[in-house]
Amino acid sequence: MRRLLPHPLLTVSLALLWLLLVNQLSAGHIVLGALLGWLIPFATSRFWPEQIRVRHPLTLLRFLIVFVIDIVRGSFHVAYLILLGPARLRPVFVAVPLALRSDLAISLLANTISLTPGTVSAHLSADKRTLIVHTLDTDDAAALVAEIKQRYETPLKKIFEQED
Repeated sequence: MRRLLPHPLLTVSLALLWLLLVNQLSAGHIVLGALLGWLIPFATSRFWPEQIRVRHPLTLLRFLIVFVIDIVRGSFHVAYLILLGPARLRPVFVAVPLALRSDLAISLLANTISLTPGTVSAHLSADKRTLIVHTLDTDDAAALVAEIKQRYETPLKKIFEQED
């Protein structure tokens, strides 16, 4: 079964994404979404270095809710900073030490940070132990690191990695 349906969660996600993109619920689009949802993971399965396993689905749901809230909150904060002008910005680079070890979890953390307005992942160290993050406005770098670890890294570790 794994050979015919290599990534079931991705299949369902892609099919739902297709239906959201076309914004039409018809039999043809449902079939096309299901076909694309199956074909894309099937065709790319040999490029996936590791099997994805969601260990705590409810934590994933909470993580996504926090992520969406942070995107909205960050958008308003960046708009406010733009209205204040560049003289009020306090940009800084911070080093975030990583407890994550899997490439998937590290990639999701870096992308989550970059998709949240006001922050961007700038560099991952060669040993994958430190992520350099640029923030548009902060007065306390240690608090930013603690927030990234608490809001994003801890749930990703629980969702995708073995618990110690």
